[in-house]
Amino acid sequence: MPQLRKASGLKTVKILCNKFGFQISGRTGSHVRLSKETLEGKIGTVVPMHKEIKIGTLKSVLKLAKINEEEFAKHL
Repeated sequence: MPQLRKASGLKTVKILCNKFGFQISGRTGSHVRLSKETLEGKIGTVVPMHKEIKIGTLKSVLKLAKINEEEFAKHL
């Protein structure tokens, strides 16, 4: 079982876009908005573009994106 660890904002955005089907829907300052359409409706999240995102912040990003932490950790 892979464990969630710190990642950069750029790496997080690449994983969410390439592996989970999100698209960049906007950018404000150092934050990128991602969204995707699902059968339940639109899902969105915000990723800070920092060199290192703390684990708690990353968990919040994944919670908004409705992605399992273990599933995301497989791609780190």
